[in-house]
Amino acid sequence: MVNRTFTNPAIVSDFDKFWENFSPNAIIVPDADVLDLQPGAHDLVIHAMSLHWANDPVGQLIQCRRALKEDGFLLVTLLGGHTLQELRAALAEAETRVMGGLSPRISPMAEVRDLGGLLQRAGFALPVADVVPLTAEYRDVWHLCRDLRHMGEANALTQRLRRPTPRRLFEQADQVYRTHFANEAGRLPATFEVVCLTGWSPSDTQQQPLRPGSAKMRLADALKVPEEPLDKD
Repeated sequence: MVNRTFTNPAIVSDFDKFWENFSPNAIIVPDADVLDLQPGAHDLVIHAMSLHWANDPVGQLIQCRRALKEDGFLLVTLLGGHTLQELRAALAEAETRVMGGLSPRISPMAEVRDLGGLLQRAGFALPVADVVPLTAEYRDVWHLCRDLRHMGEANALTQRLRRPTPRRLFEQADQVYRTHFANEAGRLPATFEVVCLTGWSPSDTQQQPLRPGSAKMRLADALKVPEEPLDKD
């Protein structure tokens, strides 16, 4: 989708085997608080499915920008705020009933409107944030939880409950999940909201926004629609 040939890509990912055939010139660095990236060394940085785990998301983006050459491209994919919304609701209701309170079980994830702002704070030009919603189906809550562990997306919050969770909590969560979210086939849908962020390292050769008030055409004329006065009431 980007009409550009990249020759020095860097990939931030803990799943290096997945990316090993991406490009012969690519370097793959693990997701860490301090990324092993050299300043100004890359024309492309891909931050793949790990920014939602970052302790300092803005710091990660700033490190990526510093690693880019002038007019270099950043592509970030991560899970957004609506991810696992069904499981989050089911666990909250079940834990309130069984345990009499709540504990952190699913990581907080950012909304797409906030993530776009992070790109600007990190100094990227032409920032874009988009969403790809995906839905997977599971037999039951245990099936979903096993899949999350295999994905590396299990609960890793520092304030998580440290003692074993009673089985009756998950039995209650499965019942709540089925009551509110099960489809006609009796399976449990789970939302995964994949957010895609793109931005460019600033360059004088890039398109620049026009000065406010410099438009030469009225918006109504550009859209070819009649202009009507606002109702003051």
